[in-house]
Amino acid sequence: MKRLAVFASGRGSNFRAIVDHTRMGILENLEVTLLVTNDANAPAIASARENKIPSAYIEGVLGRKFVTKQEREQARNEFDEKAVALLKQEHIDLVALAGFMQVLGHGIIDAFRWRIMNIHPAKDLVRFGGRGMFGERVHAAVLKSGMKESGCTIHYVDESIDGGPVVLQSTVLVEPTDTPETLAERILIQEHRTYSKAIQLHVDEKIKVADGKVLIDWSGGWEEKWNRRQEPFICSQMQKQLKQGALVKPAA
Repeated sequence: MKRLAVFASGRGSNFRAIVDHTRMGILENLEVTLLVTNDANAPAIASARENKIPSAYIEGVLGRKFVTKQEREQARNEFDEKAVALLKQEHIDLVALAGFMQVLGHGIIDAFRWRIMNIHPAKDLVRFGGRGMFGERVHAAVLKSGMKESGCTIHYVDESIDGGPVVLQSTVLVEPTDTPETLAERILIQEHRTYSKAIQLHVDEKIKVADGKVLIDWSGGWEEKWNRRQEPFICSQMQKQLKQGALVKPAA
């Protein structure tokens, strides 16, 4: 059984989706062991509490002002040191960043090389990734560029920002009437499906990283089996959307 820690700074919708995948028996041989946040008031903490998952607050750089870059870097290093100690104490095998608003430093990346994943709400990480590109800023930039499609990317974390080896991507078409909010909503649906798939690939040891690129072993009908297992989650997603009025039922 692999042990997963999720890092989140906000509402934690991807955190909840991962927990739902484990609760529904879709994610196998995995236990969501810990939530780590750098915001003591993050709504994700309530989700962890509801699911009886321990959470830990470690102060980082979020929401703080620093006189010098050196002070900021020191605060980030202190976060990393405390996080690494906690992850090792809890025997964590994999870390999933889910809306975590802080760049990780060399210390934690080296300690968990190719064992930290991140999700980004765009497919083109060169144009729509990097420093300052998060949340609706990403979707606004996509719309401004005139792109016909966007989506989400799950990648391993390296020393770059949003530049690590790509594990999986999902595509969402951009509609002429889209706003950053509507595009974000549709991409989030795919985020909730795709992140757990990437995590399962890692848990099943189907991924190798060679020369900075991800190689996936799809043998044994892995993807077909995953798609069948994930059907209940997708159905529950659609039911929630219908209740919220996000989808219109087709005429009989």
